[in-house]
Amino acid sequence: MIFDYHVHTALCGHARGTLDELVEAAIDKGFAEIGIADHMPLLYDENPDLAMAREQLPLYVEQVLGLKKRFAGRITVRLGIEADYDAATMEERVVMMEAYPWDYIIGSVHVLDGWIFDDPRNLDRYRDIDLDEFYAEYLYAVGSMVQTGLYDIVAHADLAKKFDMRASIDLRPHYRSLLEKVKAAGMCYEINTAGLRWPVAEMYPEPEFVRIAAELEVPVTLGSDSHSPEDVGRDFDRALQLVRSAGYTELATFEARKMGSAPI
Repeated sequence: MIFDYHVHTALCGHARGTLDELVEAAIDKGFAEIGIADHMPLLYDENPDLAMAREQLPLYVEQVLGLKKRFAGRITVRLGIEADYDAATMEERVVMMEAYPWDYIIGSVHVLDGWIFDDPRNLDRYRDIDLDEFYAEYLYAVGSMVQTGLYDIVAHADLAKKFDMRASIDLRPHYRSLLEKVKAAGMCYEINTAGLRWPVAEMYPEPEFVRIAAELEVPVTLGSDSHSPEDVGRDFDRALQLVRSAGYTELATFEARKMGSAPI
């Protein structure tokens, strides 16, 4: 039973393809489920090419719920959302998170101290930072997100490496600390294949993270982070090889915010 729980739509402003095309792509690959999980309004940045606008969120939910009904019997469609963690805007974000019948909420960190560090337009700042401190700060922020208890899945857990800017320190203690928090929170993390399509040319998270996670028995799921129909389920053969080599025999599934499992 294979599925893709991290699929974006054109509403986010930087993806393309209709909702039906996204679902049909998953059907063509023989997937049992597809989870639509577009970017919740960011609140800290109203740029229309980063995430849907606030007024579009009800439309997004309506459209995905419509997909559930329309494709019933062919594939299971899950209503997900990718919700950023940003301490300054969490009060308003929680209101949105509690207003709709999500199957799961993906938690992500894209901003540190007002810097959207994974936006290619903001690469200049990397010249002025200590990469080791940046990685430590990023992983600490992901841990803080986990400890809110508001999310179900940790997105692209080592997103800090996106542009192949690498830390020189041993990150394994930071990974272990984060994963212990993920386990305590009853969450899972995703193998996100989008990193293969960026300069780092590596899935998120790196193999050592996955090895430690398997050792700690932290559940895992799959997401392509696709922004077009052709990227739905992309490189899942490599993702499955990674999780199996770490010792996983099942993937986390979700329905109505409840985690289940499926064999692989």
